[in-house]
Amino acid sequence: MHHQTVIVVGASSGMGLAAARLFLERGATVWMVARDMERLQNAASSLGSERARVLSADVGSDEGRARIVAVAPQVDHLVITAADLVYKPSQALCEAEVMRAVRSKVVGPYLLAAACAARMPEHGSITLVSGVAAERPIAGGSVTGMVNGAINAMVRGLALELAPIRVNAVSPGWVDTPFWGQVASAERREQLFAAMRDKIPTRRISTVEDVAQMIEVAMTNKAVSGTTLYVDGGQRLV
Repeated sequence: MHHQTVIVVGASSGMGLAAARLFLERGATVWMVARDMERLQNAASSLGSERARVLSADVGSDEGRARIVAVAPQVDHLVITAADLVYKPSQALCEAEVMRAVRSKVVGPYLLAAACAARMPEHGSITLVSGVAAERPIAGGSVTGMVNGAINAMVRGLALELAPIRVNAVSPGWVDTPFWGQVASAERREQLFAAMRDKIPTRRISTVEDVAQMIEVAMTNKAVSGTTLYVDGGQRLV
């Protein structure tokens, strides 16, 4: 990745931040994109690299996508980990909540991928992050399952349309990220993790570094396109 430019959307924390860190270690210039500039700047400072750039933009808006496309005359790789999801029973959801998730994980990434492809060389790649909910939805998480399934389908079509640029999805299972602090206490999180560890074949909860490594495979393996790469510890099997 030396002398290459990577845009990571959703880079202020979690999987996106881990991916940005890995790409910087590989010698890339990384544009770190998220909505919250303060969090972005703190995240970039934690990486300690002069090749880390920051941009505040919302992938779900026309204006935000235009800002992302404009940051570099050429981009070698685009990675999108951002998500604005909602967990509620379907009967309690309103259209605005559903569309917020669809814009952040489906419509926004779809349009951004198409726009960035025009600035990519033939060795370029686009990697989207879906998730295990596409195969193993939970009650209250039907919207998440819906948008993740759409991503897995989307990359197959885009791989044909944007070829030879490669387009793939990476599908994590449960990952130990700051997201869990928003939905459960530390004690409850550990209870949930312990129960999941007992079920899945790897007997461990994935880390953000696990996901970043799989994103790197999608980016760099020139024989991989139009597919979903699973990094879920076998969670979709149980």
